[in-house]
Amino acid sequence: MRFSLIVCTYMRPEPLLKLLNSVKTQTHYPPEILIIDASHNKETENMLKEEIFENLKYYMVLNQHRGLTKQRNYGINLVSKTSEIICFLDDDIVLEPNYFEELLKTYNKHPEALAVGGYIKNNTKWEKVTSNYKPLINEFAFDSYKRKDGSRFILRKKLGLDSNELPGFLPDFSHGRSVGFLPPSGEIYEVEQIMGGASSFRKNIFESMRFSEYFVGYGLYEDVDFSLRLAKKGKLYVNTKAQLFHYHDASGRPNKYKYGKMVIRNGWYVWRIKYPRPDFKAKVKWNVTSFLLTCIRFTNVLNTNKKQEAFTESIGRCAGWLSLIFNKPKIQS
Repeated sequence: MRFSLIVCTYMRPEPLLKLLNSVKTQTHYPPEILIIDASHNKETENMLKEEIFENLKYYMVLNQHRGLTKQRNYGINLVSKTSEIICFLDDDIVLEPNYFEELLKTYNKHPEALAVGGYIKNNTKWEKVTSNYKPLINEFAFDSYKRKDGSRFILRKKLGLDSNELPGFLPDFSHGRSVGFLPPSGEIYEVEQIMGGASSFRKNIFESMRFSEYFVGYGLYEDVDFSLRLAKKGKLYVNTKAQLFHYHDASGRPNKYKYGKMVIRNGWYVWRIKYPRPDFKAKVKWNVTSFLLTCIRFTNVLNTNKKQEAFTESIGRCAGWLSLIFNKPKIQS
């Protein structure tokens, strides 16, 4: 299958170079690589002039196209007409050599797939267990693997606020477990959410869909929004053999106050994408869980070295939560 790779970048020339060097080693090299750069300087452009990457095309966008979802939509319009699959990668990722090969195998194995996501392998340590293993209160188990659960999930379990859905599916009160809770089993899992930074889609879906420009700038949860809308049309999968490393580069990220505000407001937005009219119980659980997670973030002021970041983000979450009373986000179709 012919595929194209789009990488949207912003002020990250060094991480981008590491990503492209890992693309060089792929068993299936992209016939087309589009770099959509929103940087305010020419460091990325100059770096690419010094390096040689086959099939690469570079585009620096003006202000009206800056922002993750805008850049993705810009890149989609430039993709070759012969491409069947469009892949997206964040600029702070490094791929295993068979990443694209495994993604394409998924489309062949599941011809009904509209999208396939990759698997981040450096986020969590998993341990193999028996199929009937009963996890402890501080553990999460799935498909004969277990991992440690963080304090927020332990407390949510005790309060009856844990997700009642499989990883990659959104419960009626949102606050589910992401695809990061899928184990490194080598299996392909059906989901309704995939990570935008390690995603791929059939090109023809973009004839009727685009990434929402509600998610300006950094675009927190833009991938959840797009995935949930797409899942209403067909099936999405994650292939845990399509592996990569995500290094969460700090450059190009918003300040912690804005980030905290995004967590609440964008979280509310994607919740209402799937559940436009949640019942009273779901509304209560969403608000209680949001309050609980904000309180946990406040405690990081006492128990982490990044006290200022924790405090600023927590204040942002509170501001985002209060703003929902008077100014709820308008859901875009």
